[in-house]
Amino acid sequence: MTEDFMFKYLAAACRLFPRYPLSPSPGSLNRSCRRLGRMETAVVRCLPGEPKLTICFRLAGSQKHMLRDQDEELGKVLSRISNSITKSQGKAKKKKSREQQPSEASEPTVVKLFYGGDEVPENVVNSDAWKDGSTLQIGDAIYAVQRNAPTFVTAELPGSLLAGFPVCPKLEVEFGNLQDCELMWFKENADNSCPEATSDIISQRRAWTEVGRERVYVPSNHDIGCRLKLRCIPRDGQRSGPAKELVSVGAVEAGPGMCTFDNRHVYTLKEAAWPAMRVVSYNILADIYAQTELSKTVLYPYCAPYALQLDYRQNLVKKELAGYNADVICLQEVDKGVFVDSLRPALDAFGLDGVFRLKDRQHEGLATFYRRSKFRLLSCHDIVLSEALTSDPIHSTLLEKVSANARLKEKMLQRSTSLQVSVIQDVNEPHRKLCIANTHLYWHPKGGNVRLLQMGVALQHLSHVISEVAPGVPLIFCGDFNSSPSSGVFELLSMAAIADVHADWSSSGAEETCSMELLSSFPPLLSACNQPAYTNYVGGFHGCLDYIFIQPQHMQVEQVIPLPSHQEVTTYQALPSVAHPSDHIALVCDLRWNL
Repeated sequence: MTEDFMFKYLAAACRLFPRYPLSPSPGSLNRSCRRLGRMETAVVRCLPGEPKLTICFRLAGSQKHMLRDQDEELGKVLSRISNSITKSQGKAKKKKSREQQPSEASEPTVVKLFYGGDEVPENVVNSDAWKDGSTLQIGDAIYAVQRNAPTFVTAELPGSLLAGFPVCPKLEVEFGNLQDCELMWFKENADNSCPEATSDIISQRRAWTEVGRERVYVPSNHDIGCRLKLRCIPRDGQRSGPAKELVSVGAVEAGPGMCTFDNRHVYTLKEAAWPAMRVVSYNILADIYAQTELSKTVLYPYCAPYALQLDYRQNLVKKELAGYNADVICLQEVDKGVFVDSLRPALDAFGLDGVFRLKDRQHEGLATFYRRSKFRLLSCHDIVLSEALTSDPIHSTLLEKVSANARLKEKMLQRSTSLQVSVIQDVNEPHRKLCIANTHLYWHPKGGNVRLLQMGVALQHLSHVISEVAPGVPLIFCGDFNSSPSSGVFELLSMAAIADVHADWSSSGAEETCSMELLSSFPPLLSACNQPAYTNYVGGFHGCLDYIFIQPQHMQVEQVIPLPSHQEVTTYQALPSVAHPSDHIALVCDLRWNL
């Protein structure tokens, strides 16, 4: 700020403070600067193309929020503020003087806007009047106006806090950069929860102790029984906006102790180094399935009810995923709310961006995350397999064959199974790209024929995407395929063909049999994590259903992270449990580019 502008600004300020006349003495200048430093803030949000602007400020202990037309004259807003204050004062005086003599009417409150030391004319429209750095006077109160200041539009803490598990706030900032924001974590002092302790006895400063300044806070056992508070200041470089304080609803609780994934994290303490990359595929068990009566009484009766609760399981899922330090994560059975409110903000804090594909007519879907320091998203090519079969000409031959059996065709078209396809690019080696496919095939034990048709559509679509968008790029195909290593789907992927005599073509009975030879659009794929004894372990079933398929001519397996031991899986009889959040087990492997 130049010296001339400083004196002009202070002169205007002193007109607002008749009790602080301008004096050439150094002491007076210092007092004026200190006075200006204690100004309140008025935040104005005004964007081109929007008909309204908002003006937010705090007056007499109450937060004011005004929504006004951008093309309205400034004078109308200032009058509205003044009239609102006069009306409030009149009500207060009327209540106070009911038993006294009526008082005279209150004088209108002076409300003015200044910019650069000059009063802004009242005929200037709002969009031009409310400039960043202007000053608002409301009676004796002075506000520094911030136009489009960095602002948190969302700031929330998780509902459940466990010692040893990361607490990841959901934060969304407008006009700012989340990486620039200042975050301060506090834990409640033990005295603050004492019934005898009141606000008159314990000051706010003594009630909370700072414990961290990172995006994510991991409570320790010393925090058990204490609430957490997060103070966050939105920033964009040197610009800052109004701070927000969040206090957890509940206190930190004790964690479950050793989890099934803790020993696996020993192998993934660091990110994979180029030319390797780490990939995870994981069905995390959707809440809409975990909370049904069938799940509680038939599928998972051995699981403690609290361990099926979403908040509890999300604590485990976030810690597990964060500990893998993965570069690509493909998830199945992801509730829409879980993606938006939990996984996306949590994994964003650990350096991953993500995309979500909701199943048609469902409340859950697929999510693919990628480490933004290594990859950027180029394009998405998601489809609903049944819709693609009937609408995309590339599937006309398959459609003609399946149409020979009306019942099988109807069953296929009733499915809402989706295929999520993301093309990503290496940020350090831009010529290297990847096609990441993620799916969750039809679940029914007798649905092998439907799954074969779904895989036929998926492979044809993936071949088309790669040839059209990124010719020659490697494919990584992840998912819950609901198919054992002896299934037709596994044979189609690993052998590149399935014979018309395979048993899966008649898996649902003679009336829905549709035998055909099906060829893959790709050379034989490799199951990167081999064929584990099981990736799904529940009370009535265990088997290998999940896979990460790769093209061995493009990538090699460098490391497969060992699955939990059988003893770990069965400690609480089966999955899910208090130590494992899903009925599936995550597949984790390190892949190396063929250079």
